[in-house]
Amino acid sequence: MSLRVKLLKWLVVPLVAVNLAGAAAVYWLAWIPAQTAFDQSLADAAWALVPHVQDTGDSVELRLSQQAEQVLRVDHFDQTYLVVRNIEGRTIAGDRDFPKLHIPARDNTWEAYLSEMRGEDVRVISLRTRVGGETILIGVAETRVKRFQFKLRIFLSLVLLELLLIVLIPAVIWLALSRGLLPLRQMQENLESRKSDDLSSLQATDAPVELVPFIRAINDLLSRVQRSARAKQDFLADVAHQLRTPLAGFKAQLEWLQAQHASDPDTSDSVSLMMASTERMVRQANQLLALARSEPGGFERERLERLSLDHLVSQSVQHFVEAAQKKNIDIGFHLAPTFVKGDSFLLRDMVDNLVDNAIRYSPPGGAVTVSCSQVEGFGVLKVEDDGTGIPESEKDKIFSRFYRLDRSQPGSGLGLAIVRDIAKDHDAAIEVRSGSHGQGTVFTVRFPRVDT
Repeated sequence: MSLRVKLLKWLVVPLVAVNLAGAAAVYWLAWIPAQTAFDQSLADAAWALVPHVQDTGDSVELRLSQQAEQVLRVDHFDQTYLVVRNIEGRTIAGDRDFPKLHIPARDNTWEAYLSEMRGEDVRVISLRTRVGGETILIGVAETRVKRFQFKLRIFLSLVLLELLLIVLIPAVIWLALSRGLLPLRQMQENLESRKSDDLSSLQATDAPVELVPFIRAINDLLSRVQRSARAKQDFLADVAHQLRTPLAGFKAQLEWLQAQHASDPDTSDSVSLMMASTERMVRQANQLLALARSEPGGFERERLERLSLDHLVSQSVQHFVEAAQKKNIDIGFHLAPTFVKGDSFLLRDMVDNLVDNAIRYSPPGGAVTVSCSQVEGFGVLKVEDDGTGIPESEKDKIFSRFYRLDRSQPGSGLGLAIVRDIAKDHDAAIEVRSGSHGQGTVFTVRFPRVDT
């Protein structure tokens, strides 16, 4: 699961819950003052009746004109009811079906509460006062239409606000997370854009504090991988180098032995077999050494220098001709002046492996062509054979180590892997395509442009 999605869930749900709780609090904070204002308006109406309640000596009466009473009762939304009662609950004036009045604890105080009148919910104000020594209760009640409409407006406003916030909160959090995770994205792009041989440390100077331990862990891992690769490369180079000397001596002894027993067919055949095996071991040792030298992680670019590729190929012509003659292969060379920036040892290994591969996979009586030229400043090396060719499905695999297209052919499967690594070291591109007539294979190595 995405870390961003997880953070979004962890943040949105609590924030929405807190926001809803806040909305409920705001609702009551808005309604309570409004309720108090409505109650105060009813209480004012009750206080307005107090001067009109008079003691006549024999009794207490409400002396209120019809017009004044209509003013108190008129409301565009609610029904208003009035009553004046004594402390025993006897109605002096007003609506006789007025609900029972609560008795406030002290004189000249009022109490608000909910009740029911004529089948409707009403809000009642009960005011306690004294008139001529007698305790009087004045009640004013109204239906709750205005209150309900006001409460509904508050509720709908908060609902709309909450819906807007529920949409905006995830968007704002997503944007904040995107900006907050940007350093991770930049680190990812840094690692993805690196070449396979770049094991340099990541920079932690401008990184957020939270990422510094992570960067240090990656740098520690890169350092360990670099040390491991260097140790493996050094071991491989040491083994290959140590094998070359005794193998060369063993080959020289076999050549002397073969010359001494040339007249003995059995001994000569046995020595020839041992010579072939020794040559294979020498080749494999040379390939291991070439592989170690071309390993991208250990290559030093300071070794690159301007050199003549055609001259380098011509130095190995005799060796290639001898190898081709053993299989009766016609090998041709077209070497135009070609300059590249490279390492002579590695480029010689590249040419050796490409030409040896072409000879190895060409049938007896076939043809191999080696050419190099300067094309618009780019050095181009081509090796073409007329063998069975390489299927399209296999072209991505042939540069893998130890992969062999034809198991019946001798070899270790390292030749083209070495070619690939050397090409990477020189920032060169390798193209593999079928021959001009759909038969055989053409390997083209295109080196970066150099000044001629």
